[in-house]
Amino acid sequence: MRWGRGEPGQATVEVVLVLPIVVMLGLVVAQLGLVTLDALLLHHAVREAARAAAVDPDPGVASAAGRGASSLDVGRLSIELGGGRREGDTLLVVGRYRSPTEVPLVGWMVDDVSLEASAAMRVE
Repeated sequence: MRWGRGEPGQATVEVVLVLPIVVMLGLVVAQLGLVTLDALLLHHAVREAARAAAVDPDPGVASAAGRGASSLDVGRLSIELGGGRREGDTLLVVGRYRSPTEVPLVGWMVDDVSLEASAAMRVE
């Protein structure tokens, strides 16, 4: 088979045109994975804070338990307690976290993602 003029370079041109799109999609998927991980860690931290608050009336213990329960950046994490504090009351813990968008290119286009999680537990 005989090649026409310019046909051998066609595949190269197609790869050059498509490769940036594929790389960008890969970076977006990686960033989504990191935000999802932060959401799971936030849920875990809030559950730990709720458990600590249910067994100890000191609000500082609950906050410390939530902050120490995961590898989240404590400067971006806030934990708030609500509800009753007496035995038998339902305690509500709300955690908020600003998940950083640090993946190259994606982080420049998208601001930090605000995450929120809550847990309710009966005070013992």
